[in-house]
Amino acid sequence: MAPPSDRVAQLDLDFVRAQFPAFAHPETGRWAHLENAGGSYVPRQVVDLLADLFAHHKCQPGWGFGPSTVASEAMERSRQVMAELFNAEPEEIHFGPSTSQNTYVLAQALRPTWSEGDEIIVTDQDHEANSGVWRRLAATGIVVKEWQVDPVTGLLDPDRARELITERTRLLAMTHASNVAATINPIAELAADIHAVGGRIVVDGVSYAPHAMVDVKALDCDVYLYSAYKTFGPHIGMMFTKADLLDEIAHQGHYFNEAIPATRLTPAGPDHAVIGAAAGIADYYDALHTHHFPGLDRTGFDAASAMFDLFAHHEEGLMAPLLDLLTERNGVSVVGRTEARHEMRAPTIGFWSSKASSSDIYRALIEAEVSCGHGHFYAHRLVSALGLDPDDGVVRLSMVHYNTHDEVERAIDVLDRVL
Repeated sequence: MAPPSDRVAQLDLDFVRAQFPAFAHPETGRWAHLENAGGSYVPRQVVDLLADLFAHHKCQPGWGFGPSTVASEAMERSRQVMAELFNAEPEEIHFGPSTSQNTYVLAQALRPTWSEGDEIIVTDQDHEANSGVWRRLAATGIVVKEWQVDPVTGLLDPDRARELITERTRLLAMTHASNVAATINPIAELAADIHAVGGRIVVDGVSYAPHAMVDVKALDCDVYLYSAYKTFGPHIGMMFTKADLLDEIAHQGHYFNEAIPATRLTPAGPDHAVIGAAAGIADYYDALHTHHFPGLDRTGFDAASAMFDLFAHHEEGLMAPLLDLLTERNGVSVVGRTEARHEMRAPTIGFWSSKASSSDIYRALIEAEVSCGHGHFYAHRLVSALGLDPDDGVVRLSMVHYNTHDEVERAIDVLDRVL
């Protein structure tokens, strides 16, 4: 029998929400925030770090005077703790302004390692951040192949990808879970397929990472993309790059820094305070773990893993009634799989109706103070492949572990009426 401290039935939602200043704010707190896939709220652990760094240590790091030393240590701590959360090494972690910028730099770094006629595979399910930069390499002599979704479900068939792989395949760029379809793709299986021909796999995990632990060693991916601002952190992109790939790429930073791994994919000066505040994400997970599992001495990857097990159970309960309503309504189509199982999909639900425009549904939700959006969400190719007008697109409702059942019920009440 497990000790009492390890038998936690459910998430203590009151304690979770108490960590987020937004819920106590008179304006923000009125809204049911169901647009988390576009940006999550930030806990006080991140807010406090960022405020302290901006207020007291906003200076050039790397020097011997006090504030500079503190800034350097804060940045290095973020690199250490974020690496641990992904089961990576600190030198494999790179920070940049956004995922779109990180992939752009990565494409420039990889292209010199390939020859004209080499092949890369992209999907029409991805956010454009992990699609457009690779497609543009066609102008440099690279052969670009598109792995296409099913035009009804928006899902990717792994067998179709395998049909596209050849001895000249150098890269597969794909999403772990689409920010619209949300269904989890089999990364480890496809990594093995692409590695068998000497290729690499670049995985966009931006929409997956808020909902589950990411173990880059278990996935055996070469690059993993992550946006901290969608995972309870500051507005910054992070990119895991496998150490052996980092040794092969063309250096993108200043030439005199070429021996420093952290600069290889960082051509511009980073935002020091924002990088330092990223460690607050791990501090938040640790605080939740201490509350939910008293007496268990775990931090970092182990603590976060225990919490994400609780998150998963809670998020399944949030998305189940919403998926039930949408799948029962005539004329409503949900993108991706419709089972409310955490191992199959993230709690991000994109849908459209043949009886009402997405913009009309969106406006009804906004009037009820339900935060949401409609359109293509930068997955323009996916929404187009589904035969929809990208501007009207789909309605998207996305939940994370701090959302309540009452918030979801507010959305359900609107949809029950509108649909």
